[in-house]
Amino acid sequence: MDVNADFDHRVHVHSGRIDWVPSPMPGVDRRMLDRVGDEVARATSIVRYAEGSAFPEHTHGGGEEFIVLEGTFQDEQGDYPAGTYVRNPPTTHHIPRSDDGCTIFVKLWQFDAADRNQFSLDLNTVPLVDLEHGRARAELHRDAHETVAIEQWQPHGTYDVGDAGGAEILVLDGLLQMDATRLARHDWLRLPKGDLISLKAGPEGARFWIKTGHLDHLRVPESN
Repeated sequence: MDVNADFDHRVHVHSGRIDWVPSPMPGVDRRMLDRVGDEVARATSIVRYAEGSAFPEHTHGGGEEFIVLEGTFQDEQGDYPAGTYVRNPPTTHHIPRSDDGCTIFVKLWQFDAADRNQFSLDLNTVPLVDLEHGRARAELHRDAHETVAIEQWQPHGTYDVGDAGGAEILVLDGLLQMDATRLARHDWLRLPKGDLISLKAGPEGARFWIKTGHLDHLRVPESN
């Protein structure tokens, strides 16, 4: 299965406008943002767990990172409430579930194969550093493969975004304006390598997750 699988072109998705697709497990549905492969895939998705739903134990051959957007995600390591960012690198394993239901943004098979840095962060409390007037940033993870951060823009702030190795954004709160396109809460944007665009925050500002550099290192499962 290929979804937005041409990484040489810019793509944006208004996530609330696309259908939920059932996963193999009852009560777990997905909105596919990009995907290369079938059930084991290089994938970026928004995943919804119904109350009491779960996946069986599995190992992350290519790593997994996710942000809890709503509700509380759980596994044997503990509870991850809304606003938690988690990195589970290759070789880690768990039994994911949600007792009360949750929604997460998740990326699979996109880690450096040698990455073993497992951690979680509360995005609501990470300290932001001012970059320039009206723009602040908190770096979450950096290695030779990618940089992951949170940015907060003040209302109507306008800045350039892009990277030689590609860039990807998930809007967490507020609004970003891209030419005639508005990106609202949980909308997603992917820029190909070398693409540079100007974005403007809406009247209430914008807060978003951003990853850069990673499209220089495309990984897919060997079975695909």
